[in-house]
Amino acid sequence: MATTTTPEVKPAETTKKAPISLTASAIAKVKETMAQQNPVPTGLRVGVVDKITPKQTSNGTAYAKLDLKLETEEALVGGAAYEAHGHPLPEATLKLAKDADAVLFGAVGDWKYDKLERALRPEQAILGLRKNLQLFANLRPAICYEQLTHASSLKPELVAGLDILIIRELTGGVYFGEPRGIWDMNDGTRRAVDTQVYTTGEVQRIARVAFDLARLRSNKVASAEKSNVMHTGVLWRQEVTKLHEAEYRDVELTHILADNCAMQLMRRPKQFDVIVTDNLFGDVLSDEAAQATGSLGMLPSASLGKKNERSGNQPGLYEPVHGTAPDIAGQGLANPIACILSLAMCLRYSFGRVDDAKLIERAVEAVLNEGLRTGDIMQPGKKQVGTREMGDAIIAALDG
Repeated sequence: MATTTTPEVKPAETTKKAPISLTASAIAKVKETMAQQNPVPTGLRVGVVDKITPKQTSNGTAYAKLDLKLETEEALVGGAAYEAHGHPLPEATLKLAKDADAVLFGAVGDWKYDKLERALRPEQAILGLRKNLQLFANLRPAICYEQLTHASSLKPELVAGLDILIIRELTGGVYFGEPRGIWDMNDGTRRAVDTQVYTTGEVQRIARVAFDLARLRSNKVASAEKSNVMHTGVLWRQEVTKLHEAEYRDVELTHILADNCAMQLMRRPKQFDVIVTDNLFGDVLSDEAAQATGSLGMLPSASLGKKNERSGNQPGLYEPVHGTAPDIAGQGLANPIACILSLAMCLRYSFGRVDDAKLIERAVEAVLNEGLRTGDIMQPGKKQVGTREMGDAIIAALDG
């Protein structure tokens, strides 16, 4: 299996740690399994926080069997928070997230909330957390497991060994630019505006993340924008080039228009290693790359903030790339692997526990080798299982 090489972020030296936040569906299993484990030498404190509506998550039953001492806490977010408190991101939840070292977040959203004003929709919770926690770098790996090459929409020879890392700028661009809104015009029509805005600092900050990670991989970065038609694209290309020439001449840099990048991801995806791009294009390109791997249900993501120079901690929010799929909610059909691998990313980036992250990743691979598949990645001759069965199998593999 191709794996993504990642920086070994060192945990803080102190023995007092704020909690890491995991999904609610993991709470019972975590308490059951972790109660039998000894605390780590650093006294790492880990809490579990309900970040999702019960109907809106894969069952994270496999967050366990590691040498960690856990303490659990719960809070509401998204649709559950709106139902209980009238807002998708209550102050109490935001405070808990700010006090944590990391947050593991499940997908939020449901069609029944689509008629609410935009500020009250469940999706605003994740945008609010990203903004308030200052999480500017979204890392979305697109890895095709050897066992799943035939589940991809592309030919097996195009995706075998695929290992792409898309770095998406997360707190700027058209999703946050002002002015924004819909206005009634004097002639009875309406006018909508979204504003795409980027600064030198924002572009160079995300480009630096891409270059640093590329040095740990194949030393290759593709920067995607639309400099042919957008002023922000021109600025993006210029600032990435300046940073490259000043600090990263050893890294191979190519510039590519975002629409061409989309085409090339379907034509020859393995030509890419690290792709860095803005908020909007990153949203689109990472979903496209994910589908090349076989299923969105397999792919985690990390949203990282600036490392605390004093403590060494790097705040992060970890979540599956996939959405909520409310049409199958509560049926035990969802693939939990993206949620489980999100924990692996969390251990790697926010706590520097690289070996523990690898244990989880190897457990996932072992279960795939056994032939277990959820419906989204089902293949002829394999055994189809549900959400809980898949999670339990991964826990068993961690025991092995």
